[in-house]
Amino acid sequence: MSTPLTPILTQFWDDPQSWTLDTYLRHEGYQALDKALGMSQEDLVAAAKDSGLRGRGGAGFPTGMKWSFLPKPDGGPRYLVVNADESEPGTCKDIPLLMAAPHFLIEGVAITSFAIGCNHAFIYLRGEVVHVYRRLLRAVEEAYAAGHLGKNIHGTGFDLDVTVHAGAGAYICGEETALLDSLEGRRGQPRLKPPFPAVAGLYARPTVVNNVESIASVPSIVLHGADWFAGMGTEKSKGFGIFSLSGHVTTPGQYEAPLGITLRELLDMSGGIREGHELKFWTPGGSSTPIFTAEHLDVPLDFESVAAAGSMLGTRALQIFDETVSVVRAVSRWIDFYAHESCGKCTPCREGTFWLKQIMARLEYGQGTQDDIDKLVDICDNILGRSFCALGDGATSPVTSAVKYFREEFEAGMHTPWWEAFPPERSVLFPVTAKETIPA
Repeated sequence: MSTPLTPILTQFWDDPQSWTLDTYLRHEGYQALDKALGMSQEDLVAAAKDSGLRGRGGAGFPTGMKWSFLPKPDGGPRYLVVNADESEPGTCKDIPLLMAAPHFLIEGVAITSFAIGCNHAFIYLRGEVVHVYRRLLRAVEEAYAAGHLGKNIHGTGFDLDVTVHAGAGAYICGEETALLDSLEGRRGQPRLKPPFPAVAGLYARPTVVNNVESIASVPSIVLHGADWFAGMGTEKSKGFGIFSLSGHVTTPGQYEAPLGITLRELLDMSGGIREGHELKFWTPGGSSTPIFTAEHLDVPLDFESVAAAGSMLGTRALQIFDETVSVVRAVSRWIDFYAHESCGKCTPCREGTFWLKQIMARLEYGQGTQDDIDKLVDICDNILGRSFCALGDGATSPVTSAVKYFREEFEAGMHTPWWEAFPPERSVLFPVTAKETIPA
């Protein structure tokens, strides 16, 4: 029996005015906030823990536990920061959610802020998505006007201000401490930990940093109960999540389902691989996770099962590639991205991604050497676990996994350009306009 979809965050995305407060109110909007304001802060944190909600931004850390790490109140401010800096190749769940139903996040922000004793929350949005920024600002205005934000919310005496901040467009600012530096007006670079944000985060005050989808899931947990949420998913990966299918799939898009669904089931729902082709490789959690192949079609998409199979669930960005795509060329494009977005603060990532890019380009254009493949793996070994943040680690994942599963394509890169092995006219991805040598 196939795992059913669970349209919760996506339940009314097809409404003509899905992003408005009126539409949200017709779908139980802000009822959870009423309920939460009548509960104690301790009970709200316990509900988050009991639900089994884990961070939806990639790492999967238990959300309620993160809230509980804040030290006891000392009379000073504490902050909630929502990470909406979604920019990894393939990852595309938070921005559609903010476009289609931003009030899920705003209500979640209000509930979470009350639970942790925060009176000023920040939503850090990627600056390039101006249309999302405008929509989110409008939703915040609606919430203020209706009394769901501001002073004396719902007559309870709880005050909350929400600031929507647009970043300057650096991928590194998706890392929580780099995000905090950027929010404070400094260059976005990761901080050395400890201290952790729960102790000294924004403005050196106790801070909770959570992903958009994590906070947007809170209202339904409060309204329907922790047991309701925990009844979905698997034993250790509870609840639902948005799975983003892109690439060579008949019907790409967002599929909201319980954790533990398989790619085979998702492909059945989305019409399968494009007609006349077959699955070659795919990413379970975006470009920073080790790639999978057709042999992994039945791996349950939950944190533990995906890790046991050698990858990471990450952001559930399922990029699907068929047999027309050169693995070397695909990985080379991802490495271009990571080399460009490395902030340069630590040597392993700054230097390592630069050399990965050079070697991948040689192999892509059929000009590799006998030692290049082993050198790629060696460089990855010297980046992994040695950089300030996870950008370096993420850059190594597609390289090492691609060499593991498709070493013969890397070996072909010593003599055959990618366009000869994989004629671009057969693929809708990675087209080429000129057959050239390695760019200077």
